[in-house]
Amino acid sequence: MTIFEQFVILWVVIDPIGTIPVFVAVTAGQAPEALRRTAFQAAGVAALVLGFFLVFGQFLIDALGISLPAFQIAGGLILFAFAFTMIFGQPMNGSGATSGGPERGDGMPAIFPLAVPSIASPGAMLAIVLLTDNNRFSVPEQAVTAAVMLAVLGCALVLMLLAGPILRVIRASGAAIVSRVMGMVLAAVAVDNVIEAVRVLVLEG
Repeated sequence: MTIFEQFVILWVVIDPIGTIPVFVAVTAGQAPEALRRTAFQAAGVAALVLGFFLVFGQFLIDALGISLPAFQIAGGLILFAFAFTMIFGQPMNGSGATSGGPERGDGMPAIFPLAVPSIASPGAMLAIVLLTDNNRFSVPEQAVTAAVMLAVLGCALVLMLLAGPILRVIRASGAAIVSRVMGMVLAAVAVDNVIEAVRVLVLEG
């Protein structure tokens, strides 16, 4: 598998563009400095999570007997729950507070839902495991995959950092509209993940 093919696969499963609406939703009302801190924290935590699965994921999944569809369904349900809060105007910040609360900027949105499951999604975790299969890929090849993964995460970081100027242009009212529209899109993506996983289970059965 070429580096370009790996980049495309990881771009699709990490989905840096799809992270933008989630970032806009959970950082509404934050100061520019807090926005940047949240973006860097989200990218860093996602890198740690995906790095863990790159090194230990295959052993963990084999030991627990977890299937790919199970990961997809779990991730889809979590994303749908967050999309629900986006649509009804109560984006979560990781501590259960609604937007605009005093807890904003404490870094929790960077962990949930930005780092997990938006950036380091179940699909991304499993893609990393498959692309670094110890039975098929050598250590140097796995190192190349790790570099490609970091490049995609870098793209996600840049797009999140650019969300600040976008917010200054569209203001709070525009951000609220974008949040609800993107919530619908995110809900559709979440449902599609669950449907695809169920379809795989039916075919395997």
